Amino acid sequence: MIDMTVLGLLGLLTLFVLLALRMPVALSMLGVGFVGTVIANANKFITVGMSTDQAWARGWKIAYSNLAGETFEAASNFNLLVIPMFVLMGNLAGVSGMSQDLFNAAYRWMGHLRGGLASATIAACAGFAALSGSSLASAVTMGRVALPEMKRYRYADSLATGSVAAGGTLGFLIPPSGGMIIYAVLTEQSIGRLFMAGVFPGIILTLLFIGAIYLVVMRNPAAGPQGDRSTKAERLASLWRALPILGVVLVTIGGMYTGFFTPVEASSVGAFFTLLVALARRSLSLHSARTVILQTMNATATVFLIIIGAFVFIPFMSLTELPADLVVLLTSLPIGDLGVLLVIILAYMFLGMFLESMAMLVLTIPVVIPIAMGLDWDLIWFGIIIVIVLEMGMISPPVGINVFIVKSIAPEVPMNTIFRGIWPFWFAMAAMIGLLILFPQIALFLPQTIVGG
Repeated sequence: MIDMTVLGLLGLLTLFVLLALRMPVALSMLGVGFVGTVIANANKFITVGMSTDQAWARGWKIAYSNLAGETFEAASNFNLLVIPMFVLMGNLAGVSGMSQDLFNAAYRWMGHLRGGLASATIAACAGFAALSGSSLASAVTMGRVALPEMKRYRYADSLATGSVAAGGTLGFLIPPSGGMIIYAVLTEQSIGRLFMAGVFPGIILTLLFIGAIYLVVMRNPAAGPQGDRSTKAERLASLWRALPILGVVLVTIGGMYTGFFTPVEASSVGAFFTLLVALARRSLSLHSARTVILQTMNATATVFLIIIGAFVFIPFMSLTELPADLVVLLTSLPIGDLGVLLVIILAYMFLGMFLESMAMLVLTIPVVIPIAMGLDWDLIWFGIIIVIVLEMGMISPPVGINVFIVKSIAPEVPMNTIFRGIWPFWFAMAAMIGLLILFPQIALFLPQTIVGG
């Protein structure tokens, strides 16, 4: 027999070893969750006096039943339809030239300012995030558009690459965020309420990023030279060109806020209107349509496999009672609720140095959510904090995924230069977390006033 808490710790250790060996996170969770369920149930039956052979046979039977049941539950979850629809929406936006239009509009209005191109990149990333819901897609798409322009105007490599890497992280916070969808499914929260909770923090964090750029160029004006000043006609023309994008965002997000659409309906409507824009611009050839479909299927399959792995891993964690033991431990410490929250945030910051954000989300949810519930925290507010801390991990050394994305677009820029450029934005995210702790209504105002919930 083995102590259940020890079994839970061994399961987590095995999981981290598999991840260190480059095993896919979904398969790692699936394997550890399945085998762990076998061992936990067999151990339980042996404890109550069942023979060893019968106990192991019963353990395998329960594990197989759990695997089949959780897989079916994940695959048949109606709310998860938002994933392929929003992924399709982002891919269609990419091939239709919407990303270029977004950047051009931001550039026309902000490019003449000192550091204006970097600020325009942040604004365009925020806009594209509202279409794609993906940090990687935002970083890749805007990096290809913005980095050549900033190089042409002789921006400092650290500011140029740092703004793209940080701007891309907004795709994880601004709805329709893929991270929020997975958090909502795993914690049984409303996707629509989480999306609404991310609106104000997303806007404020965008402004904080632009403020960080202003501080950088104030200290070193040569890092972000001024661009050309656009005429009024050019600015209005750029806005007209970007109008379809703004329309799609307003329809999807506004429809959810007013209760006219559910999140699933909004994702379908958004994908449909984005398709109409792509067709109207004649940018959707047979080849590009094939690419969009394959990319959507690949991304959707990856996310669903991660969710299935999490659905198998979470019951195993519950069986070991490790989350419950952690709740007792942390709530008994003389540090108060704020101290526990800071411990969780610091733990996420540490893990973010080594784990990819989506993997970290599904791995930690079984452990941290019982703690949040035990301390009676609002899980919508807590989810926004977790999402922002995960964003910090996307640009934290040594495994900041967005930094590696930018490096692939700008191979001539040394890695240490890119990491040097992300720190102003990293501290801006830390400031955003502080604001959310001090003023929870930043995240909770819209969800609490939403009509369609």
